[in-house]
Amino acid sequence: MSAATLQLKQIIHQSKTSSKYTHMKQRITVAKGDGIGPEIMDATLSILLAAGAQIEIDEIEVGEKVYLAGNTAGIAPEAWDIIRRNKVFLKAPITTPQGGGYKSLNVTTRKFLGLYANIRPCISLSPFVHTKHPQMDVVIVRENEEDLYAGIEHQQTDEVVQCLKLISRPGCEKIVRYAFEYAKAYGRKKVTCFTKDNIMKQTDGLFHQVFDEIAVEYPEIENEHWIIDIGAAKLADTPEIFDVLVMPNLYGDVLSDVAAQIAGSVGLAGSANIGQECAMFEAIHGSAPRRAGQNLANPSGLLQGAVMMLNHIGQNAVAENVQNAWLKTIEEGIHTYDIYKEGVSTQKVGTKEFAEAIIRNLGQKPSNLKAVTYGKGQALHLPVYQRKAPQQKELVGVDLFVHWSGTDANELASLVNTINLSQVQLTMITNRGIKVWPDGFQETFCTDHWRCRFKPVAGAAVNKQDVIELLQKAEAASIDIIKTENLYAFNGKPAFSLGQGQ
Repeated sequence: MSAATLQLKQIIHQSKTSSKYTHMKQRITVAKGDGIGPEIMDATLSILLAAGAQIEIDEIEVGEKVYLAGNTAGIAPEAWDIIRRNKVFLKAPITTPQGGGYKSLNVTTRKFLGLYANIRPCISLSPFVHTKHPQMDVVIVRENEEDLYAGIEHQQTDEVVQCLKLISRPGCEKIVRYAFEYAKAYGRKKVTCFTKDNIMKQTDGLFHQVFDEIAVEYPEIENEHWIIDIGAAKLADTPEIFDVLVMPNLYGDVLSDVAAQIAGSVGLAGSANIGQECAMFEAIHGSAPRRAGQNLANPSGLLQGAVMMLNHIGQNAVAENVQNAWLKTIEEGIHTYDIYKEGVSTQKVGTKEFAEAIIRNLGQKPSNLKAVTYGKGQALHLPVYQRKAPQQKELVGVDLFVHWSGTDANELASLVNTINLSQVQLTMITNRGIKVWPDGFQETFCTDHWRCRFKPVAGAAVNKQDVIELLQKAEAASIDIIKTENLYAFNGKPAFSLGQGQ
């Protein structure tokens, strides 16, 4: 055993018996995961304990072994019990086997535990870690439970499948308020919202609307909205103009990886997943099985997640100590292979040696990189969502989706018009959203998936019995109805999209 390793073991032992910090010990759940997971988790825990983190550890097994043992969820029921009891979960990367119907444990955990907020700080470590953006300091707050990640998909015709994009007011309110509370707690000056509500006026439109509503409650924090495409371009080109970014699930998933990479490396980024009751902390990179067992992996991503965990449980002084020691190590040029660069780095080290270097730097602050100060903050506890008074809801029409293999919309209209009711009639047909009848263009390419919109004639109304009668007539006419969508107005305002070109 090397002298350094012996010293490390002594430090860890001392941390278990005495500490200058006076916090009650927090029991946490730990999963070492797959691939490089066990190595980077051991390194991370050694740093936390040496820094005086007041934690007690319950280890569970999740991931590949559990999957291959026949559990398609990748986690045993008793492991869920431990996570739910401890409320705090530090997880290393896992491997999800390909095929076999295995579900992503990350997605499952976020949804089961209501971890609605995903927090990913992306900070430049220039000039010690290469980046084209030396002034970058961005935090992405991503909605974590809904959007297209609800995973509700169907094949409806030979040629068309659909994925439902679900955006809820509670989901929007919780994540937007979290973004502003985070900015307030950490001294951030601006919160920016990214959506695509120029196209998705109902779903992304709701997210933007809620953002605007909540922003007025925080007059001390600047707010702005960007359309996601130009916003993403600006983030990649000029990230220093942003501070805290909040966005729906899919955009946040993509852009948080982009932001981490342009800041220096995805391998350096950590992630917090926060809910009303529980929280999970992790690295954002994968399990890298090709690097497993070689003492090569960089534990920084998981360590960054662990620092967020310490802040979450109120051990801010420990978090500050660990983060500053990590920054000191980075600027000393003591680097693992993934960020090592001749002329900048001074020493290429392995996973264990990198952890030992951080431990030696505990109590020190960086000289060139900006030292952190976390103060005495606690976990952000937001008010429980209060459901709004119901709006006046009125049925104003119905869309019948038809599987039809023809190509002439006028021919389809002639067929569908045979099921008209005296008070409810066909008004429009679209194909993949574009209006093709009436007055469609012959150049428009059409699939076998058609939306036929029925609305009441002037002075009439529509009810659900009318919808049933339309379906019965369609069945009698051998028209293949694959789904329906009722058209509603809320408080007199239509709450559905027009056809493109309508």
